[in-house]
Amino acid sequence: MFMNFRRIRKCQCVQLLTTGLVLCVVMVCWEELDHHVVSHMRSYTYRYLVNSYDFLNSSFAISSNRHPRKDGFNGMDGGLVNYPYLINHPGKCGGDGQSQDDVLLLLFVKSSPENFERRQAIRDTWGNESFVLSELGASVRMVFALGVHPDVRQRSRVQSALLQEDQTYGDLIQQNFLDTFHNLTAKLILQFHWGHKYCPQARFLMSADDDIFVHMPNLVKYLRQVLSIESGAKDLWVGHVHRGAPPIRRKESKYHVPYALYPWPSYPDYTAGAGYVVSGDVAAKIYHATTALNSSMYIDDVFMGICAKAMGVSPQEHVYFSGEGKAPYHPCIYDHMITSHGHATDVRSLWQAATDPSVYSHSRGFIGNLYCTAVRVMLLCVPYYQNTYSCMAAFT
Repeated sequence: MFMNFRRIRKCQCVQLLTTGLVLCVVMVCWEELDHHVVSHMRSYTYRYLVNSYDFLNSSFAISSNRHPRKDGFNGMDGGLVNYPYLINHPGKCGGDGQSQDDVLLLLFVKSSPENFERRQAIRDTWGNESFVLSELGASVRMVFALGVHPDVRQRSRVQSALLQEDQTYGDLIQQNFLDTFHNLTAKLILQFHWGHKYCPQARFLMSADDDIFVHMPNLVKYLRQVLSIESGAKDLWVGHVHRGAPPIRRKESKYHVPYALYPWPSYPDYTAGAGYVVSGDVAAKIYHATTALNSSMYIDDVFMGICAKAMGVSPQEHVYFSGEGKAPYHPCIYDHMITSHGHATDVRSLWQAATDPSVYSHSRGFIGNLYCTAVRVMLLCVPYYQNTYSCMAAFT
């Protein structure tokens, strides 16, 4: 009945103690393990074995008994809200009695009202329409998508500054919703509805954050290559793709999604909202989806995935769309980069370095190409803690 501990060898004691310690750690950390391991296993199983999102059209359809909220918050009720414009430029792409311009790219930059310095840096660098037209021969229209400042004590001051800013630059598009994380979906809807109404002729639409760096010469080159293929710019949705991502159930997380909002174990595939491009026909499909599906999903890139899946559109991976990652600073990277995330303060210096004509000389010829491939392997394929392009980008 009783264990004789004297007969237990020393190594067996160590094994028992180690096993007990491991079990204790697992019990203490089980919730964290469940969220980071079990949820991903469930998600990938659902994504690759079941791979059915038939529930989207029925579960996310706007029902007739939903009523739009009028308090400036696009919350859990999920009805389609048509917020009034506070600042608008209907003639940005032509129209209003004028002939519509041939626009290669309609570029929306999602910005917060107080981020004046970020917007100015973008105007001076990769978002400069005059530079793109004169140096690249491409017609690009760039606007900033905004809501109103969430702090009522600062709102009047910030709004006055925005009106003055827009009077100077004429590139702000603002609607009357609170500019908060939980209203990012409202900002996404603003982009596709404005594009559909005021710039439907644009060949491509891009959505980007205001801390993104876009290598505009490389992007324009890529878009022209897309236009040159036989099928033309059709069914294109390109960026950094998240496949089989599970909803985060931890309440303390910024990205927490409750079961009541999304009970399924996996999101449809979607591109990181930091920067992606869609062709004109896909932009039109997303617009129509936003009029038919409720916007209760407040994570905007996930909502984009829901809309696209409902319309039969699938995202395509491009290794030089960084998503949430940051590109290494090196000429052999600049030669290929499209987007890089996390550039709130160094946009001007990076623009000067990345668009220097000497950048392309590093990869010319067999030796140059071999050198840059080796550099990219060292920068992208050696494990680092920094989130950046995938190793596949080194060989592209």
